[in-house]
Amino acid sequence: MEPTGPPQLVIVGRQNVGKSTLFNRITASRRSIVGDYPGMTRDRIRLPAKWKGKPFEVTDTGGMMFFVKEGMPALVGEQVLAAIESADHVIFVIDGRSELTPADLELARLLHRSGRDVSLAVNKCDTPALDSLPDQFVELGFRSSFGVSAEHGRGIDKLLSQATRRFPRASEEEQGPDRRPVRVAILGRPNVGKSTLLNRITGENSSIVSAIPGTTRDAVDAAVEHGGQTFVFVDTAGIRRKGKTREMAEKLSVVMAQRHLRLADVALLLVDPREGVTAQDAHIAGYAHEAGKASIVVANKWDLAVQSPTAFARQVRGQLKMLRYAPVACVSAKTGARVPSLFPLIRKAARAARRRIPTAELNRFLAELDLERVTVPGPRKPKLSYVTQVRTSPPTFVFFSSLRKPFHFGLERYLVNQIRRRFGFGGTPIVVRSKPRRRH
Repeated sequence: MEPTGPPQLVIVGRQNVGKSTLFNRITASRRSIVGDYPGMTRDRIRLPAKWKGKPFEVTDTGGMMFFVKEGMPALVGEQVLAAIESADHVIFVIDGRSELTPADLELARLLHRSGRDVSLAVNKCDTPALDSLPDQFVELGFRSSFGVSAEHGRGIDKLLSQATRRFPRASEEEQGPDRRPVRVAILGRPNVGKSTLLNRITGENSSIVSAIPGTTRDAVDAAVEHGGQTFVFVDTAGIRRKGKTREMAEKLSVVMAQRHLRLADVALLLVDPREGVTAQDAHIAGYAHEAGKASIVVANKWDLAVQSPTAFARQVRGQLKMLRYAPVACVSAKTGARVPSLFPLIRKAARAARRRIPTAELNRFLAELDLERVTVPGPRKPKLSYVTQVRTSPPTFVFFSSLRKPFHFGLERYLVNQIRRRFGFGGTPIVVRSKPRRRH
């Protein structure tokens, strides 16, 4: 399970110089959290990008704080060092409108020792009058320096041309739909082991792991090749109840976690079997179900559990009724036990979510349904004349019927159960809709 992927472009710098703004500019996203005070980004954030036909991945790192040997700053420093080690090119960002700090100078020395190709990005050159600012930082010793404005997009073209000059162009061969990466969002309340699971899956410390609940505020991507398929795992921040997310960064993290859930193909909902399924677990499960995502319930820390897998699965079915279609996996991210078993479950759930049933096959299925068995209010049973699948992810089916209103819950549940019995779709929600048939 070794990480694979295109060339790595890594953005580094001390706190609050505009690294995340530059990251968002290069990736054309709002992936990193951007705020007006230092320390917003603590983990490595990675997204794909392309420049003039050259695909690569961009990594946004936390702000380097030197001379701090313990606590969160030290953990962030370890992440930055690991990112530099994996980089094909490094963009070193400084604030062009402020004096160089000891942290700037120390990071420059570190980059020189690393032997990596480095481009110096002198940020906040927002107007042409400031284009000469890079000349004031020659003491840093980098040959390639560029005045840029991450906020306004000035100078980014020249910076990227230099940073990607040795990156290969993409081949014209494109992957088929079954070969495209499967995006997996790792969800759960704080401190259930999401970062530990990501680190176990990738075999590297991609995400900061500590005993402090809520260590991950942003989301961290890691690409893994397994069985000829690429999986992109996203370790999201622990989702708390809204009333307990008072800090601005924490509130933004919840919003970003929900956004990355919407972008994912499969959600892994981590729960702690020692505590059982909590109300907060059900709250997060509701997010996944409402987003229409294929889901897997992962009982992490199973090495510490006292009940049987069957008993725990029964509890999950009872407490997370909205995810009855989701398989339950019992793993230990800490020891690695049964973690590889997640890959076939993820692949199966992703394929189910993307599956499309031909209309002719669906209508043969419709002709075999026994609607007399379904109890619905009203004097007459609804008549279903035609069915077609209108979308995937989640699989959505429209039944043309004699009704001019949505299906009764009992009929909707019957149709979903029969579709599952006939076609499978394990691990993914199914959406059933009613549409009045035309009258001639």
